Amino acid sequence: MARSFRRQRQLHPVAELNITNLVDLGFTLLIIFMIATPLIQSSSSLPLELPVQGSKPDKPTKEQAQRIAVDRNGNYYWGDNRTSLAQIRVNLQAMAENPKPPVIFIDADFRLQYQQVVAVLDEVKNAGLSKISLNTQQAK
Repeated sequence: MARSFRRQRQLHPVAELNITNLVDLGFTLLIIFMIATPLIQSSSSLPLELPVQGSKPDKPTKEQAQRIAVDRNGNYYWGDNRTSLAQIRVNLQAMAENPKPPVIFIDADFRLQYQQVVAVLDEVKNAGLSKISLNTQQAK
């Protein structure tokens, strides 16, 4: 009697899948993400200090720059003249109409509340000016 080495059901799928390696990979990735997530989130909770600039920046010529300053008492200055935030708004809108708007340098005392600097930045942004430089001091 001859023996047949064929499977009885040739179209029957193989139902045995080994998923042990897939489960191991899933748990390994889960452990990596559980360890890495607190490290990524902790960097945003560090106390901030303003940076000190190490090198001297290139400054444009006077005809293409305007300086706005805020002292530690919250007084606003347009160049060397004391002014109000409303007057700064008017001056910025006039500058925005120029075909080649200037670079706006913003000087602010480091003890100043950040909201007052943001108020000046908002006025520059609302005027449509995009060339802004926040000045820092040189490292000693």
